[in-house]
Amino acid sequence: MVETWGNDVPAGEKTDYARAAHAIGDEVVVYSWVEWPDKATRDAGMPKVMADAGMQTPPANLPFDGKRMIYGGFTTILDA
Repeated sequence: MVETWGNDVPAGEKTDYARAAHAIGDEVVVYSWVEWPDKATRDAGMPKVMADAGMQTPPANLPFDGKRMIYGGFTTILDA
């Protein structure tokens, strides 16, 4: 798992991270991801991650607005 704090995230002409996350004022976009060896491992592991006690924080107590979170699965097309 990797979590990163935006420190050089420029505004784009058509879209950018700040607009995608609906950042306002001095909000900073945080970008994180989990790298799994394959989809089968991810599909088996994610329910275990979500069942962990540390993931049971009520939405009102999250340190971010979960409605603005963007997520998905990706297939690597280049790893140079």
